Amino acid sequence: MQNQTHNITFDTIPVNPDWCFKNVRSVEQWTHGYHRYPAKFLPNLVKKLIEEYTYENDLVADFFAGCGTTLVEAKVHGRKSIGVDINPVAELITKAKTNPVAPQKIENRFNLIVESFDDFNLKKYSNIAVHERIDYWFSQEHKAKIAFLYDKILATRDRATKDFFLVALSHILKNCSRWLQSSTKPQVDPKKNPTDPFVAFQAHTKQMMKKNAEFYAQLSKDKYLKTKCEIRLEDARKTSIRANSVSAIITSPPYVTSYEYADIHQLTGYWYEYITDMTEFRKNFIGTFYSLNQELECGSALAQEIIDSLLKKDKRTAKEVANYFKDMQAVAKEMHRVLKKGGHVCLVIGNTTFKNVKVKSAEVFAEILADLDFEMVEIIKRSIPYKLIPTIRDKKTGKFSKMENKNSKLVYPEEYILIAKKG
Repeated sequence: MQNQTHNITFDTIPVNPDWCFKNVRSVEQWTHGYHRYPAKFLPNLVKKLIEEYTYENDLVADFFAGCGTTLVEAKVHGRKSIGVDINPVAELITKAKTNPVAPQKIENRFNLIVESFDDFNLKKYSNIAVHERIDYWFSQEHKAKIAFLYDKILATRDRATKDFFLVALSHILKNCSRWLQSSTKPQVDPKKNPTDPFVAFQAHTKQMMKKNAEFYAQLSKDKYLKTKCEIRLEDARKTSIRANSVSAIITSPPYVTSYEYADIHQLTGYWYEYITDMTEFRKNFIGTFYSLNQELECGSALAQEIIDSLLKKDKRTAKEVANYFKDMQAVAKEMHRVLKKGGHVCLVIGNTTFKNVKVKSAEVFAEILADLDFEMVEIIKRSIPYKLIPTIRDKKTGKFSKMENKNSKLVYPEEYILIAKKG
């Protein structure tokens, strides 16, 4: 495809069935299922991109590492990898998922933790001081049991083993709280009967132990156990990755006006003391209305058209989208800086409609890349069979809703894979 992105009508690109992976649940392989995470990258999609655009010993980067899907797949394929994410919960999950531990070491520690349940004393832990929001989400008994588990995990000396159990505990927090199980947004379910933390912890940890053992065995067999893999708690707009060092960037940026990643992980954030002030924490994230600036100008002509259309409908939304696209321009410049000449950026992004304005994120990204002298190699359209992301908006309010709502419409039924080469 020529580098004339303005002449490409994305809507008319046919869906490529080779990239849809229908009836494939690759999230259950390796360590991908350790922890729930919104808008998870499909491992099969990453696997295919790694196999088509990288070679063994290449350095692969993910600028929005999330729960580490790209890094796990890179390690399985013998590629060195580096990921950055602004979210400390993402950093923790990725560390645990990419660093399998000798199975016997995990089992020994697990048995000690389970045996300690007999020593649990509700009175000792019932008045423990944690963030006030913890009392909002958890019953006194469940709060006490989680605090007990947290103490036992923190007493683990080996860092990788400790991270493994911290992820197990983090994953069960939602199950053990009053949080509406099916919701990605903070919402109380008054009818919910939360799971006992000791029961949930044992069940989920056993599943993780099985996957850890499989991953450890596979990497040992292929001699990839020590393949370099690093996750850094950094801003994608300004990373510490060395210039001209990366062979391929495989990433999926946050979706414009989708939802607050910071809010979704607040239970872990409060328990693990990553968060003290939620408002301040939110400001670090890209694509959030909490980091608004007052400017509505954007360097991309297409992005400016979208912002101007939104401005007629809702000034706050227009500012949010302007902020998002400006942030993504900074990310694209950073991607260009770290990529080797001839290296590829593989970017997965979907379009949406907000307040009846088409927000053509994929087209804007293609324009941003072209302005940085990337050569567009291919644009692939795929349907989204599995992705934990709110997909239905009310056409009038713009808020996420249920399909029964007569104003509802699908938001991200399809997405694009932009593959561009650094000239």
